[in-house]
Amino acid sequence: MIKHRGFPSRLPSSDFQFTIRRASKKGVTKLIKRERYADRRPADRRADEGFMRALWEHFGEEPFERGNLDAGRLSWLLGREVEAADDSFDPEDYETLLKINVGRAMVSFPEVFGG
Repeated sequence: MIKHRGFPSRLPSSDFQFTIRRASKKGVTKLIKRERYADRRPADRRADEGFMRALWEHFGEEPFERGNLDAGRLSWLLGREVEAADDSFDPEDYETLLKINVGRAMVSFPEVFGG
């Protein structure tokens, strides 16, 4: 499992985790597309925005390995702002490649992209 050096481990001043410390001995947590509803708590929305900002600042438009990025946090963006980078996507593989769907991310998180 690749560890993304310099990537923030959590949202500052919160318990919202962005990375994991080590690979799970029980197996890789599966990435799933989670529905985000309009009535989500403001803190959850800030966590999504902070995670998207960290992804954008760290990877930009380039594909990236899932690595030590938190599966729960990725799952809130999966299938919308974050998508598979190629046809070999495996939701239970630390080495699977992902990329930011910039157009979709700009609509969902305009403040991250200067809008």
